[in-house]
Order: sequence, then C-alpha cells, then structure tokens
Amino acid sequence: METYNRFGHDASEDAEQIDKNNNKTKKRLKTTLTVDSRVVQLFTFDLNQKRIVIGTDEAGRGCGAGGVFASAVCFNHRSKELIEKLVDLNDSKKLSAKKREELYDIIKENSVNSTVCIEVDEIERINILNASLKAMRLAIEDVINQLYPLPDEKDKSIARNMLARSELMILIDGNKRIWDFDYSQRYVVKGDSRSASIAAASILAKVSRDRYMLKLDEEFPEYNWKENAGYLTKEHMALIDKYGLCKYHRPSYLQKHFAKQEQLSLF
Repeated sequence: METYNRFGHDASEDAEQIDKNNNKTKKRLKTTLTVDSRVVQLFTFDLNQKRIVIGTDEAGRGCGAGGVFASAVCFNHRSKELIEKLVDLNDSKKLSAKKREELYDIIKENSVNSTVCIEVDEIERINILNASLKAMRLAIEDVINQLYPLPDEKDKSIARNMLARSELMILIDGNKRIWDFDYSQRYVVKGDSRSASIAAASILAKVSRDRYMLKLDEEFPEYNWKENAGYLTKEHMALIDKYGLCKYHRPSYLQKHFAKQEQLSLF
C-alpha cells in the first residue's frame, strides 16, 4: 500500500527530500556562521538525524517541592536569522536567568513546542521517573498533533500516524527511553549540550517551572522558593526543619534526606 503525506506525495519521496533539505541547511549554516560555533554544532546534531526532530527535556526531577515540568520543541523552519538569534543556546543550567528568559521568547515564537507539568500528587503516586517520562510524552504528543493535525476520517488518521512515524525522530535528554511509545526515539546523554531541540526544550521547561515556583512562593513564602526553586539547598532543608512540610513538598523524595519520620506524619 502506498503511503501519501499531507501534500499528496509518496512518503518515500518525502524522506529523500528531508535528507536533501538537511544537507542544504548544514551547508548554509557553515557558510553563514563560523564552523566551530557551538550553536551550529547543536543544530548540526539534529540535522544529522535525517528526520524531523522533536527534542524533549525536563526540569524539577531532583527537587523536593513542586511539580516536574517537561517541554518538547521542534524547529521545523530554520534560517540564518533564527540561528543568529539563538547564538547563546545552551543547556539551561549553564545560562543566567535573564538569558533564559530572552531565549524563552525566541524559542516560543520560532518553533512548534509544548510544555506539561505533572503535579506532586501524581509524582507521589507513580514516582518521579515515571512522572518525568509521562510529562515528556504528553509534551511530545502535543507537538506531533500540531505538526500533523488529526483528520476527522478514520482511514486518513491511520495514514497520518504512519506518516508521522516515518518522518519523526524523538530526541530525549538523559539515558531513558519513553516506554510504549510507537515513534523512533533516541536518548542522548547530556543532550541539552548536544542537541538544539533538547537545549531549547530545557530552557522552556526551566523557565516555565521557575515561574510556577514563584507563584507557589507567594502562597508559602517561608520556604523561599523564589530563590531555591524547590531544590533541597541547606537553607531549604533548614526551613523544612523549622516549618515542617506543606502540600507542595514531595514526601517520598524527602524521606531520603530526613531521618525524622514525624515530619511526614501529615501525609
């Protein structure tokens, strides 16, 4: 059975065209910017996948309070101007808060993207690893639906799913794959320093979560979440000792850090 894409062409021809377009883009990047530029290396990593890339990363997995966020990003339209705007693109942890905010707006305006939060109650129910992977999966699925809108007719829906699976490559930061996810995927250790789409996803997730923690700080200012973002700094642990836990803390995670089980009695 022949598979046709959304433009009415044979899907096999699409794969060849994607490869040609990727090669042209790589040549254009190398001639317009310095070859050793880090941002060129990040985009070249994605182009070398020879498919349409969606990168994903999470923020807040190692926190003692607040939800875990994941973002997914697809740069489906690249240009010299966009690359130059993203010249500082990097792992979000290596950027200042001000720089992350600047890049956040550029990424949001120039990519297909999605951000998802899994809250504390679900983290406690399914554990933080599963919650992180679930957030990634939901964000990726939303991006896929934006790239390949679901048709009303069932027979066209099957063709749409086949096309998406044939064209996409999912890049996941870390060393875990997303379970029971029927798309080509690759985990990339330290991917936020190697892949443009993962680096961008790390920035969206980090900025989104930091904004979320600022709102939680307004409700519980005694934990100083506007500064520690829910991570277990010495100050945060001392404040937990002083005030106990609130509804946004993660008891299962905190058990590893506190021997006094009475602090968990509220839960």
